[in-house]
Amino acid sequence: MMTQLLWWIFASLSIGGAIGMVTRKNPIASLLFLVLTLFNTAAIFVLLGAHFIAAIQVLVYAGAIMVLFLFVIMLLNLGHAYRSDIRGGVWLVVGFAAAGVLGYAVSRAFTGEPALLEPRGAAAAEAAVQELNAVGAIAFPLFRDYLVPFELTSVLLLVAIVGAVLLAKRRV
Repeated sequence: MMTQLLWWIFASLSIGGAIGMVTRKNPIASLLFLVLTLFNTAAIFVLLGAHFIAAIQVLVYAGAIMVLFLFVIMLLNLGHAYRSDIRGGVWLVVGFAAAGVLGYAVSRAFTGEPALLEPRGAAAAEAAVQELNAVGAIAFPLFRDYLVPFELTSVLLLVAIVGAVLLAKRRV
């Protein structure tokens, strides 16, 4: 009973933080709402017994990446005259298309049809943890099966940071 109550509290705070992150115009406030969301997600992981994932969530995402984002935002020195990132036209169509795909995936998840990506299931995860322990169950697929997407994500973050630095230097 207590676990369910805590789950609802953390889930509500996480959803509220996500809504606050999206609706804030100030990038610092948006970043802080994202940190709130990540901490509450980590708390949900703790309730599910995934302590390693919760620690990684706090250390990597809420710690390192959010501090990096904060430095980039401060480096850009956006001031108080924010311009909208969405200028209509193509971006509006892309946004509606992305919302449509997300709505389709959510509707399929609630109708009980097979998932778009076949999950391996809880039994497979439990077997992997028994065989490799919690760290190995995460590390082996990450560095064996998903190495290319992992490295592409790293390159994408690096390009974003270099782009932010170049934008900031142009104004100086």
